[in-house]
Amino acid sequence: MSDATTFIQLRDPRSLALSKLAGGAFVAVVLFFLVLPTLIVIPISFGSAPYIEFPPSKLSLHWYTVFFNDSDWIAAALFSLKIACLTAISAVVIGTLAAVSLVRGDLPGKSFVLGLALGPMIVPQIIIALALYLFFSPLHLTGNLFGFLLAHTMLTVPYVVVSVSSSLEAFDPILEMAALNCGAGRGRSFFEIVLPQIMPGIVTGAIFAFVSSFDEATISFFISGDQGKTITRKLFEDIDFNLTPVIAVVSTVIVLVSIGLMGAAHLAQKKRNRYARQRLTQICDPW
Repeated sequence: MSDATTFIQLRDPRSLALSKLAGGAFVAVVLFFLVLPTLIVIPISFGSAPYIEFPPSKLSLHWYTVFFNDSDWIAAALFSLKIACLTAISAVVIGTLAAVSLVRGDLPGKSFVLGLALGPMIVPQIIIALALYLFFSPLHLTGNLFGFLLAHTMLTVPYVVVSVSSSLEAFDPILEMAALNCGAGRGRSFFEIVLPQIMPGIVTGAIFAFVSSFDEATISFFISGDQGKTITRKLFEDIDFNLTPVIAVVSTVIVLVSIGLMGAAHLAQKKRNRYARQRLTQICDPW
């Protein structure tokens, strides 16, 4: 009998249960401490006073009505939503192609290319924001949709690369080899076998790209203009010049959107896609 087995047998089951309980309680306290500042804005948004107070003396939907009836806020929210949707699409296309090339290709200097692709996750955003402003300003790309799309795509492609690369590395290549042996071409085997299997990684990357674009603040502050203004830029302006509970309403909306999409990403990550195996059966046994 090994020492590890003897140690496990000598441990009191109740002490093991208490250790697990204490560890779980400690993790719960730490997570609650980290999340609490974010959750505080939710009850503040339901206050009725013309100033920010916690806890609110009276609950009301007044400031939600103010937010949804304010054309400037709605325009900024729709502009951010449009940028986030386009950014998610472009980041998924570029990031997926990059991940496939990096994981399955035989590129010279692959490590350098990977480091270059993940660079926006490492370089401080304030430096990227200043560089983009100096580069975009002479080209008149500040304050317009195309400039935001370029900047946010650059920021969010690394999330897609990481997510899709993980899915590709976990993919069983035997499935694709079996499809090729059964007569399927490279294109058909990729779109009908590989792509469905890595789809959870693609969906996760798209959601991270959307959320990162929608609530990105530093770069948006530098490259926004009077006409093209994101919801985060509008948020900073009102904090400086018009501090009301509408700020808490906007923060609550952003938090709820982020939580909802992160929950969707978690479900996509856990979901097992069986479509590839079904398609492989149909390819190898069409009759």
